[in-house]
Amino acid sequence: MNRQTALLFLCLLLAAAQGVCQNPAQNIIGRVIDASTEEGMPFATVKISYEGRGAATDSLGYFTFKDIPVGRYDVEASYMGYAPVVIKDVIVTSSKETRIEIPLQELASELAEVVVTPKVIKYMPLNNMNLSSGRMLSVEEAGRFAGGLDDPARLAGAFAGVTTNIGDNGITVRGNAPKLMQWKLEGIEIPNPNHFGEVGGFGGGGLTALSSLVLGNSDFLTGAFPAEYGNALAGVFDLKLRTGNNNRWEHTASLGTMGIDLSSEGPFKKGGKASYLFNYRYSTLWMISSFLPDGAGQGMKYQDLSLKLNFPTKKAGTFSVWGLGLIDGNKEKPKTNKDEWQYESDRNFFNTSIWMGAIGVNHKYRLNETTQFNTTIAGTYNGIDSHQQALDDNLVEHPDNIIKKNNYNLVLNAFINKKIGHIGNNRTGVVITGMFYDMLLKNADGIGGDVKTVANETGNSALLEAYTEFSLSPSWRWQINPGAHLQYFALNSHYSIEPRLAVKFNINQKQSLTFSYGSHSRTELLNYYFTRNDKGELINKDMDFTRGHHFVLTYDWNIGNDFHLRVEPYIQLLYKVPVVAGSSNSLLNNKDDWFITDKFESTGRGLNYGLEVTFEKYMSNGYYFMFTGSVFSSRYKGGDGIWRNTRYNRNYLFNLLGGKEWMVGKSRRNVLGANARITFRGGDRYSPILVDESITAQEVIFDERLAYSQQLKPVLWADFSVYFRINRRKVSHEFGLKWLNATFHDEYLGHEYNFKTGRVEEYRDGICMPNLYYKISF
Repeated sequence: MNRQTALLFLCLLLAAAQGVCQNPAQNIIGRVIDASTEEGMPFATVKISYEGRGAATDSLGYFTFKDIPVGRYDVEASYMGYAPVVIKDVIVTSSKETRIEIPLQELASELAEVVVTPKVIKYMPLNNMNLSSGRMLSVEEAGRFAGGLDDPARLAGAFAGVTTNIGDNGITVRGNAPKLMQWKLEGIEIPNPNHFGEVGGFGGGGLTALSSLVLGNSDFLTGAFPAEYGNALAGVFDLKLRTGNNNRWEHTASLGTMGIDLSSEGPFKKGGKASYLFNYRYSTLWMISSFLPDGAGQGMKYQDLSLKLNFPTKKAGTFSVWGLGLIDGNKEKPKTNKDEWQYESDRNFFNTSIWMGAIGVNHKYRLNETTQFNTTIAGTYNGIDSHQQALDDNLVEHPDNIIKKNNYNLVLNAFINKKIGHIGNNRTGVVITGMFYDMLLKNADGIGGDVKTVANETGNSALLEAYTEFSLSPSWRWQINPGAHLQYFALNSHYSIEPRLAVKFNINQKQSLTFSYGSHSRTELLNYYFTRNDKGELINKDMDFTRGHHFVLTYDWNIGNDFHLRVEPYIQLLYKVPVVAGSSNSLLNNKDDWFITDKFESTGRGLNYGLEVTFEKYMSNGYYFMFTGSVFSSRYKGGDGIWRNTRYNRNYLFNLLGGKEWMVGKSRRNVLGANARITFRGGDRYSPILVDESITAQEVIFDERLAYSQQLKPVLWADFSVYFRINRRKVSHEFGLKWLNATFHDEYLGHEYNFKTGRVEEYRDGICMPNLYYKISF
């Protein structure tokens, strides 16, 4: 850390230390909205679990509770003819005003005059079109759960049916590859938003570029999606940026072993309605390089910036500008002493730069009391410039591979939301994505071999989508959400018509049963369509969408006010999967292969099925816990017609996490917290090794006829975090340690040929990520 950075944090600390030793308190500001129209609800009743306080919303649905002591509270909102809702675990700190939004769902006519038990919505997605296989991810959880590292992707790994690794945050949902995961930001599909994404594995990276300081409550969906979600097959992370505080200026600065984090928000001018919010992070990993794989961290740097500007108007609706960008760099040098070569990577030189960005303008306009327009125009970009060289036995450097890729998308996302009387609403929209690409991929045929061009293309195409969906409640017991999605890929003229349906039956006010079905499809990585053979012919341009049918049955039981049980069996039938004729090769198993040279045909299949259980206690009385368990099977049929295990068929997965908070110090205004998580799952799969052939070639050669038939031993690891928050008047200080893989588990990274022993070995590394940090908010 340089002198300027140290001086900056010293000044911040001295400035914030002016807070006097009064009992700290802060305001809770919120809004009650109609869940169907997202419009504010005037004169709704709001209660907080502190001294019996209550309030009524103003003409726009806003409410304020002033001078609430630091701590955690439940907030309940109600309105005649609507189901009351309880927001659990609202945290109040001394440094920043707490802002919440409470959606209320209109009741069916026969219940409008009946006293209805308030519903806890913590486990439900924000999108009322989604009735199963989804969960809201809260900002507070992203910062609290052990193993999360303030990363929503890693936090999702604690949910049922979801697997992440230690070394990367690629999300495997119900046995599907991380590359099939869709990331959305403010309703727009964006490129992989993870640092060092697409390098170690498609769909994942080190950690997400979105800081928890700017992230709003978001939805994580794992199957049978509503009709508005297109070009998605495995899961959807529907991320939202929160709106900055337009009442006062607030700032946060954090310094840790993984870097610095700066955030600011507030009104553009005092008394105005417009607001800004931004966050910047910069990191060098040299401080924790001893916990990373050999050589990693020394040459790794990353930075990211995220922002949201919000401009409400009196008559023209609300405009917002949002953006996200990241820059990564990694440089690793080879060992120049041959006697030190143990694995292939020891003789390689890497130089990789990665860029990703997204920026958009959103406009929300209320046409009348029942109709709203929502329009977003956005641009996205991701680029990779990667060069790899290798030393031969004479220490002469040879080119190994080159990846130069620039993808630009221009996106229009527009929909109209119409409330239908007292029974529900309809949402109909279009998404038009203009795709512009410039790519060059080259790969050498061994060290010193010919460098062949795998793909070299510049051009443009388009993905066109349209959808309509309904959310209907003809009676209090039933909710029916039908819909349909259409998408067309201009590159090869393939299209897909996808029906969607969800039906929810409320057994009583505590228990419900939901059946969901979705037909889904997804394109492949663009460079795969431009593979050329030796004659220069495009051999994969006509690849169809990978398609699937997803069936889910969901049982939910709210046990009292603090406990929730969910049981969810599912089955996913995949078809038109790209495979190589007469081979076990299927793109369902592709993890990180850029240099596809085979001809694929869309004749493969896949089958995923399983049972998921979630039992959780929300934070109350100072503690919480959650248990998630999944037993599943993930299989595929290759181009040879044989069914096999997929790479990601780990068979079972269990998580147990929990935590405790203590209010300590004078007047019990400070917080001491501890959190832990234990993960136990089936071992990784791999193909048998052809030992003699591998020794002769001095590289790993697998028996692809028996692809992924072998499985390693089960995996067990633990994460923990501790923190101490000092609340002072208008300022808070937090000291903490967040440790990923505190048990030093040696994670399996593949098989490698060992030059020293002359054998093929499992390549493992005990990757740990400790982040010791200090954070000040004022």
